Amino acid sequence: MLTISVVIPVKNDAVALRACMAALAVQTVPPDEIIVVYNGSCDETVRVARGLGARVITESVPGIPAAASAGYDAARFDVIGRLDADSVAPPTWIEDGIRILTADPGIDALTGSGSFYDGPRRGSRTIAALYLGAYFGTFKLTLGETPLFGSNFFIRRRAWQSVATSVHRSGVHIHDDLDLTIHLTPNHRIAFDPAITVGISYRPFTHASSFVLRVQRGFWTLLRNWPRSSSTLRWRRKLLNRQRTIRTNYKGTRFTQ
Repeated sequence: MLTISVVIPVKNDAVALRACMAALAVQTVPPDEIIVVYNGSCDETVRVARGLGARVITESVPGIPAAASAGYDAARFDVIGRLDADSVAPPTWIEDGIRILTADPGIDALTGSGSFYDGPRRGSRTIAALYLGAYFGTFKLTLGETPLFGSNFFIRRRAWQSVATSVHRSGVHIHDDLDLTIHLTPNHRIAFDPAITVGISYRPFTHASSFVLRVQRGFWTLLRNWPRSSSTLRWRRKLLNRQRTIRTNYKGTRFTQ
């Protein structure tokens, strides 16, 4: 059985964190540790986290990239599970993630989708499907790889350690999940599985400015990682690798015959 550390970066979100940790407390496979990264909160984040059994570490550099990276660095177990403070994982979240990673050792990181638990009574599922469909579709087309979804993913600790010194660890205008995706690929395999899903908050979509900011962060992340994020280079490399694989398999088949 793989062991797991769950990392939750938090800033001023004690109420949501309580719900997130309550969901982790009833997992069918409990986490080996929960790491809450204190990133300059002014509320009761630390008290809530410690009161619910989390290990709290402090990251003074503002922004999710710095906080998330600090949490991954501190993780002590085989797999790192990542949630946002306002993520609510179903009871089998860890069990499903560990099962998939155990069954396929070639998967270095595993991600899934989400649904709103506090959205409008009508249309929440459609909005979530459109938003996440656009996110996964756009960046898979751009990068040629499945992007990680920061509210819901697992990564093997050894895979994180291989890119820990190259990811961007500062800045508030970078999507840390997209940045991590860019640095992991193409040398590490990222898989998407619909069984890996969590509840996510509708709060960021209550104002148009919040959505625009997310889009801007996506473009800025790609620009910050240029030319590593170049779609032309990535797809060219992907096609060349596929051609090499086909040739190798063909030669192997002829030799066998």
